[in-house]
Amino acid sequence: MSLIELRDVRKIYRLGEIEIRALDGVSLEIHEGEYAAIVGPSGSGKSTLMHILGCLDRVTEGYVRIDDVDVSRAGGDRLARTRNEKIGFVFQSFNLLPRLNVLENVELPLVYSGVSRAERRSRALEAVGAVGLSDRTHNKPNQLSGGQCQRVAIARALVNNPRIILADEPTGALDSKTGRTILDLFRELSQRGHTVALVTHDANVAAEARRQIVIRDGKIV
Repeated sequence: MSLIELRDVRKIYRLGEIEIRALDGVSLEIHEGEYAAIVGPSGSGKSTLMHILGCLDRVTEGYVRIDDVDVSRAGGDRLARTRNEKIGFVFQSFNLLPRLNVLENVELPLVYSGVSRAERRSRALEAVGAVGLSDRTHNKPNQLSGGQCQRVAIARALVNNPRIILADEPTGALDSKTGRTILDLFRELSQRGHTVALVTHDANVAAEARRQIVIRDGKIV
């Protein structure tokens, strides 16, 4: 059975009398362990699709299942629990808290999960080690390079051991050499069994994935 399933999904925004169909009849399956790139130009609907996959937004119409949860009909608490337990997010802008050091930033999802302080520290150290930053645990984001900040963001996405990793333009703020290192890390995560879905408008980045899902005008083409 697929890990992610969408059937005839529509996301419609209304601005006065104007109707914007950000997603227009999208059906899609992503299986466990897949490394997929969601590709499309600006305004194509790929970020909206990412928000739906990440339980950050609800559909207007259609069916969405993440693992064994029908999130198209789930309440706010169930959506939050699904996000926290099953999904790790990596964003282009890193979204690190500047007043916290590397270890504290990585621990954050575990704080929201109610994990004990000792276990939080142990799991955060393991995640930071997995991205090669064990020597930077006490540094704050302003003491790191862009590539190191993105590694911290990936460690934070991994700390809850999610089945799904969603990345939104994860190399967009990086130079090509650093971006190459981050893409290698995503490939390694996929090889370890994580399901990775990466949103990008960059054809070279998309080519790294084993599958490309092209979206245009709210439809998969």
